[in-house]
Amino acid sequence: MAFDIEMIKKVYARFPERVEAAKKLLNKPLTLSEKILYAHLDQGLATEEYKRGDSYVDFRPDRVAMQDATAQMALLQFMQAGKSNTAVPSTVHCDHLIQAKEGAAEDLAQANYTNQEVYDFLSTVSNKYGIGFWKPGAGIIHQVVLENYAFPGGMMIGTDSHTPNAGGLGMLAIGVGGADAVDVMADMPWELKFPKLIGVKLTGKLSGWLAPKDVILMVADILTVKGGTGAIVEYFGEGARALSATGRATICNMGAEIGATTSTFGFDANAAEYLKQTGRADVAELAQGIAPYLNGDDEVYAEPEKYFDQVIEINLSELEPALNGPFTPDLRTPVSEMAEKAKANEWPLEMEAGLIGSCTNSSYEDITRAAAIARQAVEKKLAVKADLLITPGSEQVRYTIERDGLTAEFEKMGATVLANACGPCIGQWNRESVKDGHKNSIVTSFNRNFAKRNDGNPNTYAFVTSPEMVMCYSLSGRLDFNPLTDTLINADGEEVMLEVPEGLVYPPNGFAVEDPGYQAPAEDGSTVEVKVAPDSKRLQLLTPFKEWNGKDYEGMHLLIKAKGKCTTDHISMAGPWLRFRGHLENISQNLLIGAVNYFNDETNNVKDQLDGQYKEVPEAAKSYRDAGMGSVIVGDENYGEGSSREHAAMEPRFLGAKVVLVRSFARIHETNLKKQGMLALTFDDKDDYDKVQEADLIDVKGLADFAPGKQLTVVLHHADGSMDEFKVNHTYNANQIEWFKSGSALNLIRKLNA
Repeated sequence: MAFDIEMIKKVYARFPERVEAAKKLLNKPLTLSEKILYAHLDQGLATEEYKRGDSYVDFRPDRVAMQDATAQMALLQFMQAGKSNTAVPSTVHCDHLIQAKEGAAEDLAQANYTNQEVYDFLSTVSNKYGIGFWKPGAGIIHQVVLENYAFPGGMMIGTDSHTPNAGGLGMLAIGVGGADAVDVMADMPWELKFPKLIGVKLTGKLSGWLAPKDVILMVADILTVKGGTGAIVEYFGEGARALSATGRATICNMGAEIGATTSTFGFDANAAEYLKQTGRADVAELAQGIAPYLNGDDEVYAEPEKYFDQVIEINLSELEPALNGPFTPDLRTPVSEMAEKAKANEWPLEMEAGLIGSCTNSSYEDITRAAAIARQAVEKKLAVKADLLITPGSEQVRYTIERDGLTAEFEKMGATVLANACGPCIGQWNRESVKDGHKNSIVTSFNRNFAKRNDGNPNTYAFVTSPEMVMCYSLSGRLDFNPLTDTLINADGEEVMLEVPEGLVYPPNGFAVEDPGYQAPAEDGSTVEVKVAPDSKRLQLLTPFKEWNGKDYEGMHLLIKAKGKCTTDHISMAGPWLRFRGHLENISQNLLIGAVNYFNDETNNVKDQLDGQYKEVPEAAKSYRDAGMGSVIVGDENYGEGSSREHAAMEPRFLGAKVVLVRSFARIHETNLKKQGMLALTFDDKDDYDKVQEADLIDVKGLADFAPGKQLTVVLHHADGSMDEFKVNHTYNANQIEWFKSGSALNLIRKLNA
C-alpha cells in the first residue's frame, strides 16, 4: 500500500467537483495542468478566472519533499515557525552530501562519518515534527519520490529544482526554496503566479538508439534555458502515450533546464503499470476511477493552439540522438554532427569520463539499456577508454540490478558503481585527475553542465545525453565518434560495431529491496530533542533578519556587476560548500565567488570602495555591512538560473546586500529573494545595465509608496559627480510587499503564529 493513502483519497474525492466548477466558470475545455491547478486552490471551488502569467494565486499542495542540502536551512526556518508538526506529509532525503571517490560502500561510509552531525540533526528534527526521513544511501530524492510518493493529479513542492521529475506520473511537482516549503509545512497557503501553458505534442515513436532524454534535449534546444520561464510544459499525443513513466520522468526532470515551472504527462495505462510495479496498485485503482480528470480534455489536444500559449510539435520518429553542451544545457548537437562541431569549436576530442545516473537517468529502465551495451562490450572484447561511473537512483534500483546481475556486467567492463546519491551531478566528485585544471571532455546522463558544475574545473567540457550514448562514448573515448555509423577496434584488432541496446522497463522478477532506508517519524515528537551543537561549524540556529526601517535605500555601494550568465552555482557554489548548507555564516563565504566581475573580467575579485582595495566578494560585502551601508548586486539576463538553492538569496541578505537589480530573473531565485526580504528589481530599459559604474553610490526611491505594479526609481551617483536616474520594475504583490516590510516571509509567519 502507498504512503499517505488517506491523503490521496481525499484529493481524489474532491477532484471532480473542483474541476467541474472550474470548467463551468471558464466555460471551456481544460488542459491537465489547469485541472490540477484549479483542484488545488486554497479557497476550494474556483470563483474567478486567473490570468496566466499575471495573477498571483494561493494553492494548497499535497506534500513537501526536501533533500539534505536544502532541508537543513528549510527546517532551521521551520523551527522558528511556532508549529509542533508539519501540516502536510513531508519527507527529507539524504542524497546530496555523499562525495563520489572510491565506490558505493567506501563513499557511503565516509559520508556517514563526515556528515554525522548533519544527519543527526535532520533525523531528529524530522522525528520531532512528523517528517519521513530517508537515510544516506536510500537514494536520490526524485527517484525515491517517483517510486513512493508521486501520484497522478497531485501537487507537490520540493526544495530542489528537479522536483518536476514527479511529472512523469502526472503530478504538478514544483521546485521551490526552503521558505516556500516552510509556508506549506506551517499550514499556510502557497503562492504562485498562475503559469502560462506550453503544449508539446509528440507524434511518432522512439526507436533504435533514441531515448526519452533526446526528447527533452530537443525541447531545450527549441525553448533555450529561459524559454519555459513562468510556464508549465504539458506533453501529449501518441508519442507521449508510448513513453514509460520513468521515461516521462526524465523529460519532466530536465524541464528545469528551460526554466519551466514544472512539466507533466496525463494518466494512462503506462502510469498505472508503474504504480502497480512499485507497490501502489491502490493508487492506480483510485486514479483509474477519475481518469478523465487526470488528462486534458479531448478538445484541448485536438486543437491545442486554442488552449495553450505556445505549442511545439516533435515527431519522435524523425529525431536523432544528440548531446547538449558544453557549459549550457540547451546547446544541442546531433551525434552525426558532433565530430565536425567539436573540431570547429576546439572542444577537447579526448573524452576522460562517462557518467550514468543522477536524478535524471537512474531508473531500472535506464540502467538496463546501459547494461545491454556493457554486455556487448564484454562479448565484443571492447574496453572502456574513459572512467565510467554508474549511479543507481535508489536502494530499490540498486538492490534489484545487483540481484539481476547487471551490476556484475558493469564491473566486468571496468565501471565503478557509486552510492545511490547525486554525486558528480552536483559537484560531489573528488576527481583528482583534473586538479591541474587541464581541458577535457566528459559525457554524462545528467541534466546540468554549467562550468565547474561537476568537478570544480572550469576547463571540463561537459555534455549531457542518454545513458546509452554515455556508454558508447566511454567505449570510444572520443567525441568524434558516431555510435550509429562508426566501428571500434577490439582487443583482437577487429572492427566491431555496437548494436542498438534493448532495455527493460520493469524487472522480470519485480522490484526488490531488503532495507529501503526509510525512518518513520515518532508518533509524538514533543519530547524529541533536535541536535544542534552550539560550537558546530556545520549547523547554526538562525537569527531573524531585521525589518525594513520604512525609508528609501540611499548611499548603497555596488557589490558586483555580474557579467553574462550568473546561475545559482555562480552565486552559491555547491561541491565542497555543501558541507555548510546548515550554517548561514560559513556558507556566506562563497557568495558570488563564481560570478564574473564586469569591470575586470575576473571572478571573486571586486573593489571595496571603502578602502580602494580589491577583495573577495564576501569580504567586500561584509565590509559594507559592518560599516552600516547596504550594497547592491547588478546582474544580466536570467539571473539565478539553475538550482533552487535559497542560500543564493539568504547569503546576500546575511552579508548586508539590500537590492538585486538585473535584466531578468529566473523564477525560483526571484521568489527566494522576495522571501528573504530582499528587493528584487529589473531594469525597465535593459540598456540601463550599461550605466552602472564600479564606484557608484546607489539609491532606490519610492519605497514609501511601494505597491504592486508601481515602478521604483534608481539613482546612480557616479564618482565624477554626474548622475543617472531611471525607472525599475518589480513583480511584488501586496502579500510579498509585507514580506519585504517584515524583513522576511518567515518573520511574517512567526507574527501570525505568535
